[in-house]
Amino acid sequence: MIVLQDASKVYRTREREIRALDGVTAHVEPGEFVAVRGPSGCGKSTLLMAVAGMARPTSGRVILDGDDLYALSPRRRAAIRARKVGFVFQVFHLVPYLSVWENILSPRLAGAHATDSEARLVAERVGLAERLSHRPAELSTGERQRVALARALLNKPKLILADEPIGNLDPENGRAVMDFLAEFNQEGGTVLLVTHEDLAASYAQRTLTLERGRLLPD
Repeated sequence: MIVLQDASKVYRTREREIRALDGVTAHVEPGEFVAVRGPSGCGKSTLLMAVAGMARPTSGRVILDGDDLYALSPRRRAAIRARKVGFVFQVFHLVPYLSVWENILSPRLAGAHATDSEARLVAERVGLAERLSHRPAELSTGERQRVALARALLNKPKLILADEPIGNLDPENGRAVMDFLAEFNQEGGTVLLVTHEDLAASYAQRTLTLERGRLLPD
């Protein structure tokens, strides 16, 4: 599903060079649940954005479901994201002036083809059927993350990329979100999760550890 081949991402300033990724070679098989761990600033989120087609490596390759992402045009990469990838972030990224229903449907703007009935089924699946007319400010933190999860599931992705998805949640809500991700994985979906949380990492089948942009041996 995911292959990184000697992928590096270098940021240069006048004073120094920052190697956010340093020759990372890794793979994630279809249907795997993989956690990426390491200290802050080690390159975890950069790796996730590279896999998403949103952070071009300085060198190396990123292959997603057979497509060499950075050999494609930006428009083609965006189409692949819309069709194959769902995102769940720590800070939710909900549109505050849209209702829950409108936030869940927002992937349609990027090309998702889900019907209203499919969207309602997703909302019911994450326990939001009675909250569709509310706006994000009227929801609890756990409910907002469930909106983000429903939005990620709307286009029936092959892959979910999750960046600290329970970092702002209490243990009960965190466990509920991780259970949804585990259910997605059990149904055949692939999950790549960036986390500091032991609870979140415990759901993974395998862990990759980054340190200063380098992948440590298993």
